[in-house]
Amino acid sequence: MDKVTSADGTPIAYDKLGAGPAVVLVCGGSVDRMSNAPLAALLAEHFTVYNYDRRGRGDSGDAPEYAVEREFEDLGAVIAAAGGTAYVYGTSSGAALALLATASGLPVGRLVLWEPPYILDGTRPRPLANTADIYRDFVAAGRRDKAAEYFMAEVVGLPEEFVAMAKASPWWPAQEAIAHTLAYDATVMGDYSLPVDALAKVGVPTRVLTGGASWQWMVDGNLAVVAGLVDGSHRTLDGQEHNVDPAVMAGALKEFFG
Repeated sequence: MDKVTSADGTPIAYDKLGAGPAVVLVCGGSVDRMSNAPLAALLAEHFTVYNYDRRGRGDSGDAPEYAVEREFEDLGAVIAAAGGTAYVYGTSSGAALALLATASGLPVGRLVLWEPPYILDGTRPRPLANTADIYRDFVAAGRRDKAAEYFMAEVVGLPEEFVAMAKASPWWPAQEAIAHTLAYDATVMGDYSLPVDALAKVGVPTRVLTGGASWQWMVDGNLAVVAGLVDGSHRTLDGQEHNVDPAVMAGALKEFFG
């Protein structure tokens, strides 16, 4: 594990694996860099992989106040450590972060987005506009468990029986430990509407990937993302749900990143 210092002084931890063109992995909500560790190991056969902890997670530091722009700077610091330019892969709300960061002007060579969860009108109800505040209130009240439960049940829409199973599982304490970062991802997503202006500013080749067994609202939203990009393309990964098989994803990234 190495660390790089972001623009505001926050230390950002990352694992560096393999050799070849640089690829940076951006994780999604309610997880840290360990969620991408199996994918990083597979990609390391062909690339130099930088798998980092977003601020507030794992071995990275944090700051008293959160702003999405600080996460742009974090990703930029990792890209600088990778040599000044890199391919970038983001998953779920991390895909939305990678998209917005690229639109801000970061030196990204190619971009791959796995199921950014933008919601088109009429496809499913959007999370409440004050979702980030709901998470913050739970955490401030010492109810990190409630924040994690709210994310699973009310935002993702997982069934009650799954949430109950999750709360009894050995990995639930890890969910509570990073529950404060749920507000970060909610801030990144905003009202979950398509970021039309940002899409138009992404000039690099961008591949949007969607699971063949994913929700229809996700498919619709992902296709709308592609339509708004300057140089966008779409591919369906047959049989995959949101929790994608790392081997399948590694193959798709190798194809696009070359």
